Parts: sequence; C-alpha cells; structure tokens
Amino acid sequence: SGGERRRVEISRALVTSPKFLLLDEPFAGVDPIAVEDIQTIVRKLKQRGIGVLITDHNVRETLSITDRAYLMYEGAVLKQGTADELASDPEARRLYLGDRFRLD
Repeated sequence: SGGERRRVEISRALVTSPKFLLLDEPFAGVDPIAVEDIQTIVRKLKQRGIGVLITDHNVRETLSITDRAYLMYEGAVLKQGTADELASDPEARRLYLGDRFRLD
C-alpha cells in the first residue's frame, strides 16, 4: 500500500542518520490509518532531534504535526507561522485555505 511504501522510504532514509528529512507529499494517496502512522513517525523523529521538512497539499494533516509552516502562493511565501496563526489569517484563508478551513 501507499502507506507501507512511505514508511519504508522514511526507514531507508534514516539509515544514513540524517539531521533532516525531506518528505514530499507523504500523505498523498494513503489511507487515514497510514496518515496517522506517518504523523506518529514524524512526531518521533522530532523527539529524536531530526528535523523534518514536509511539502504537501494536505494542509490539515500537515499543519497538525508542524511547529512552523509556510504557505506558498504563486511561487512565493504567502504566510508563515504556527498552524493556529495560519488557520486564523484572513489572507491565507482567502487565497489558499478557504473560508471553511478548520484544523480539527
């Protein structure tokens, strides 16, 4: 499955003892259980002091595990901040998140 493949990719990357990992669309095409598993893995990496950079269009899943996020719009950083700051920002909601966006 897609979730198993993502977990193997992360495990393979950890063999080199990196300080940072780049996860490109880790939540794309995976079932909700796999999303939770990947989120748990990211939290554990953070506890181990490994930085994780995530690029993803699944904003809710990504913001729920980030300390800081950057919203890109038309090739530039539109907004940056915590999940709560971005979710409550009127411009971020208007241009990217949508009026009905909620973190929970």
